[in-house]
Amino acid sequence: MKSPRRTTLCCMIIVIYFSQATPNLNLESIVHPLILREHELAGKEPLRQKRAVASSRVAAEEYTVDVEISFENASFLEPIKTYLNSLSFPIQGNSTDQATTTILSIEVTTVCRPTGNEIWCSCETGYRWPQERCLHNLTCQEHDGFPAGHRCSCLKGLPPKGPFCQLQGADVTLRMSVRLNVGFQQDLKNSSSALYRSYKTDLETAFWKGYSILPGFKLVTVTGFRPGSVVVTYEVKTTTPSPELMRKANDQVMRNLNQTYKMDYNSFQVVTSNETKFTIVPEIIFEGDTVTLMCETEVLSSNVSWHHVERHSDIQNNSRFSVYTFVLNNMTSISRLTIYNITQGDAGEYICKLTLDIFEYESRKKMDVTPIRILATEEMKVTCDNNPVSLNCCSEINVNWSMVEWKQQGKINIPGNPETDTDSGCSRYTLKADGRQCPSSLGGMRVTYVCEFISEHGARGSKSIEVTFTSVANLTITRDPISVSEGQNFSIKCISDVSNYDEVYWNTSAGIKIYPKFYTTKRYADGAESVLTVNTVTREWNGTYHCIFRYKNSYSVATKDVTVYPLPLEPNIMVDPLEATIPCKGSHRFKCCIEENEDYKVTFQMDSLSFLAEKEVNGKQVCYKYNFMASSVSWCPKKLNIFCHFTNAANNSVQSPSMKLNLVPGENIMCQDPIIGVGEPGKVIQKLCQFSSVPSSPGSPTGGIITYKCVGSQWKVKKNDCISAPINSLLQLAKALIKSPYQDAKLPTYLKDLSVSTGKVKHEVSSFPGSLGAIINILDLLSTVPTQVNSEMMTHVLSTVNTILSKPVLSTWKVVQQQQTNQSSQLLDSVERFSRALRPEDSTVLSINQTNVQMRSMVIKPGHPKAYKQSFVFSDSDLWGNVAIENCQLGNLQRDSSIVTVAFPTLKTILAQDVPGKNFANSLVMTTTVSHNITLPFSISMTFKNINPSGAVPRCVFWNFDLANHTGGWDSSGCYVNKVDEDSVSCVCDHLTSFSILMSPDSPYPGSLLEILLDIISYIGLCFSILSLAACLVVEAVVWKSVTKNRTSYMRHICIVNIAASLLVADSWFIVAAAIHNHYHPLNKTACVAATFFIHFFYLSVFFWMLTLGLMLFYRLVFILHDASKSIQKTIAFSLGYGCPLVISVITVGATQPQEVYTRKNACWLNWEDTKALLAFVIPALIIVVVNMTIMIVVISKILRPSIGDKPSKQEKSSLFQISKSIGVLTPLLGLTWGFGLATVFQGSNAVFHIIFTLLNAFQGLFILLFGCLWDQKVQEALLKKFSLSRWSSQHSKSTSLGSSTPVFSMSSPISRRFNNLFGKTGTYNVSTPETTSSSLENTSSAYSLLN
Repeated sequence: MKSPRRTTLCCMIIVIYFSQATPNLNLESIVHPLILREHELAGKEPLRQKRAVASSRVAAEEYTVDVEISFENASFLEPIKTYLNSLSFPIQGNSTDQATTTILSIEVTTVCRPTGNEIWCSCETGYRWPQERCLHNLTCQEHDGFPAGHRCSCLKGLPPKGPFCQLQGADVTLRMSVRLNVGFQQDLKNSSSALYRSYKTDLETAFWKGYSILPGFKLVTVTGFRPGSVVVTYEVKTTTPSPELMRKANDQVMRNLNQTYKMDYNSFQVVTSNETKFTIVPEIIFEGDTVTLMCETEVLSSNVSWHHVERHSDIQNNSRFSVYTFVLNNMTSISRLTIYNITQGDAGEYICKLTLDIFEYESRKKMDVTPIRILATEEMKVTCDNNPVSLNCCSEINVNWSMVEWKQQGKINIPGNPETDTDSGCSRYTLKADGRQCPSSLGGMRVTYVCEFISEHGARGSKSIEVTFTSVANLTITRDPISVSEGQNFSIKCISDVSNYDEVYWNTSAGIKIYPKFYTTKRYADGAESVLTVNTVTREWNGTYHCIFRYKNSYSVATKDVTVYPLPLEPNIMVDPLEATIPCKGSHRFKCCIEENEDYKVTFQMDSLSFLAEKEVNGKQVCYKYNFMASSVSWCPKKLNIFCHFTNAANNSVQSPSMKLNLVPGENIMCQDPIIGVGEPGKVIQKLCQFSSVPSSPGSPTGGIITYKCVGSQWKVKKNDCISAPINSLLQLAKALIKSPYQDAKLPTYLKDLSVSTGKVKHEVSSFPGSLGAIINILDLLSTVPTQVNSEMMTHVLSTVNTILSKPVLSTWKVVQQQQTNQSSQLLDSVERFSRALRPEDSTVLSINQTNVQMRSMVIKPGHPKAYKQSFVFSDSDLWGNVAIENCQLGNLQRDSSIVTVAFPTLKTILAQDVPGKNFANSLVMTTTVSHNITLPFSISMTFKNINPSGAVPRCVFWNFDLANHTGGWDSSGCYVNKVDEDSVSCVCDHLTSFSILMSPDSPYPGSLLEILLDIISYIGLCFSILSLAACLVVEAVVWKSVTKNRTSYMRHICIVNIAASLLVADSWFIVAAAIHNHYHPLNKTACVAATFFIHFFYLSVFFWMLTLGLMLFYRLVFILHDASKSIQKTIAFSLGYGCPLVISVITVGATQPQEVYTRKNACWLNWEDTKALLAFVIPALIIVVVNMTIMIVVISKILRPSIGDKPSKQEKSSLFQISKSIGVLTPLLGLTWGFGLATVFQGSNAVFHIIFTLLNAFQGLFILLFGCLWDQKVQEALLKKFSLSRWSSQHSKSTSLGSSTPVFSMSSPISRRFNNLFGKTGTYNVSTPETTSSSLENTSSAYSLLN
């Protein structure tokens, strides 16, 4: 290089050429003067091998030569650049035998200019100094703004040995496209087609020749064609070229391609993707952060766009998005996209695209937005006891949080100290609360603490912790000392000044909890209270009691002592005698006994007299006696009541049950016994069994009462309700247990003892009805105790039940039933209560099998419960049954609910019959219960063995404990027979309790021959009836004007039309009712109620219109001189015909439907069994029948009674005909059908009544058509006139003025002859002389008009 002092400007040019021999280049012809220096970039710019030329010569090699040109005049630079740009490459050099050289490109890379005393050398566009030069040479600091290590564009001085400015960037693959303005052919989509290969070869040849001038060019490949004329896509592998050089290369492509391809020069496009540096700050992005996306490229352009891929939209500047693009130091293009308060909707892939000329520099990056998740306990309870409590919040993703803030909201202010651990991403807030900060009046006050995590880029995430502050409860308990005697009551009130607590309970000084039924707890706004109440105190209640309020692990306790003084309870005082008869001069010993030896003061009280008792101890039993002398009473006979009073140390007393004393004259006494006493004949007295002749042990006395009757001169046992000593002892313990404060703790042991004792005294149970009743009472008492029963307790219960339901005891049950007690129902109720309390602890399925009782249970576990299907088989009784509940039903039950089914083979014989001698249970009794209440609709299916006697009808029933004044009875509500076959009866019920089947021997059941016959008659008759009624209405419409010319005839036909219309609608609803019922239950209950209502209403309307018709006849014959207007008559008729039925129907449905007893269970018709709602139809119908029959008798008597001056002989014939005709017409219309219908209501009715009623009821429409419409002479004449025939017309002209002389139909018809003969008509013409002056004739005419 020449000395810089003599050089105004110098530049470096790069020459790229290829040659087949050692290069020997002479550029003197181009620029003078110049210094040529060949520099092969060994190791730094490796030689690039080009595609071999298809010749026999050595393959060409590519070389890069740096040429330095020095100018003394700086103005020479631009002409040189212009000249070089104007050259057309490649330039073919001189060819020799040894070498062929082709210049591919010449570009200016480096320009050095003097600046002050220094030479500054800068790179041209697209070139950069190598990094090692920037590190080891002085850079132009005021020109370069790049950090250390970054490539620079300006150096002070030209490096003497290179390297000089180089192309920026590494190898890139340019994705390019260009359009050919020719038609697109489908073969261009097939890479195997000849057309595709031809296009590809020609285009790649032109591309190779054009793009080979690019520095670092390696490869060009056509990748495909697509429509749009023809769009050619191809890839060029090279270093990043300058836009000017790319344009030159594109020009070369155009010149080297055949013009037939019609390439469009303006359609060249270049896309490159590895020239841009894309960064996102921060790396972990939270919702709410401010995020910066930055694109940085060394391509200088400000044309940058941003695109969100998922939204398919370009990003523009707005309130949340900010795009800023600039060029730094004329070397780097930077575009920054800032997103404020980012959301999850902003997540996705972003594209940064820089456009320069035909180049598109694209970079993509995907961005995820994560919500800030804070983990913390949402609710806490803090006791204000001045102990530190920590609230903790932790972020799910641990980052370097900028800050964590704690805030609080609430009526009280309890601050704390925050501590944040950046390593774990957790923050702890420690607070202390004492009674002054949360006084008891604000106990249970809630304060919300909020921990908020703030990121370095502005995102905020918070979590609320609701803290309930409760003060330590201060308890106030009843102050007065509590001192009571047995049998009295007491209560202890415990008041807390804090309303917030987790549990309140009472226990004894020994730590035993009191059974919860003895106390109640109430919560108020500013406190709470718990009251322990004991209604009947026993000496077990003597001791110290603790009222305990627990909140978390904090306990507040108040203590109270209770002193209980011994005093016998009234039921425990045994008196003898219960009743005694004493002669007026006799005496009798009275005594009162108790099972304890305490120091009591005992006196006997008689009226106002009091006598001290004598004490006698006999083992554990202590008796107090008094010998009564009848002479101490001033008069006789007399009835007295004697009591004994027990007074204890606390001066409290109790009175024994009364002992009745009858003073009678001695001559009437016939029966005498030293133990029983004396009595008159027929006298009945009761005596405690332990004081009777029944054997009893002193240590365990017999219980119960025995009844004697004086028969002749001896006492006979009338009723023995004695309880054996072991059972009586258990009964007394059971009565004491239910009063004990520890009854739930004692219950398991007692049930075990009961089971063992009952098994030992089987003989006594089968011999003494009283012992059986005592065991039932024991089970009833104990079933009210437990809230939970385990499998062992349930086993003991069923063992006891098995004993008392054994076959040897059944005879004793019959004695109990004869006494008309409800103990069988009581037993069943007790078992159900135990079943509902059962909670199996070990397994989900529990099975207990005894000879006379079996039990199955299942616990409903979360998830998808299995269907509940249980089977019961009793081989000894030859009975079996199944229970099934589908899993969809079980899914509606509460979690951990228990389903329990208990089956009894012998209970059927002891439960009360539904109707004595008529309906009887003849199968298993199965009771199914659920431990929790059922709130959603429920369905249970059961199958019973069918022991069906011939002709009996099975009914699915359940035991309703509320029937028969709460003594229980069978009820079929909610149950229906689903299927009946030879071996089994299937039932479905919509509730749970005890189920069985009843057999009704009289009623036909679905599927029987009688039932099928009645159905056939009903449906055929209804079809005829509906058609007949429709025909009747059509006939009435046709002849209306002809037959309604006078008022009486008009009103008669109004009645007939409404009767026909009402019956037509009623029959239609009858068909609807049959369609929505399947013999067992309604398919739609609402529709069934509606059908029943309308059938009731319209059938009543038929009867009331019949009544209207009868009243019209009565009115026209009796009130001859009174003539009401047509409008008044119509108003009365419609009010009576429809108003009265409507009132009756509405009252009936309103009174019975709320209890769901409006309709029958097996038909859509008025209920009879439960409410006798059918009487709302039967009674009005029968009353109308009676009234109309009475009217008919009056009418007939009026017709038969001749007026003065009449000729009886002539009128009698006419009147007899009118009477016969009245009977023939009115009888069917007045509803004699329902006389037979009434007989079918009652059980035991003969099948003949069912058939006759069904026949008459089904064909009523036909009767109305024949006798109410077509039999009317005026209707016949109107029809004949309407549809006249010559033969009928000639016969009609012979008719006389009186209708009685005309046959009903033409005599040529055999049917007409039968009708005429039926009503006494001979078929001949009987001409009579009209009597116009007779009042009888007027009456006859009026009646005739109404009848016809």
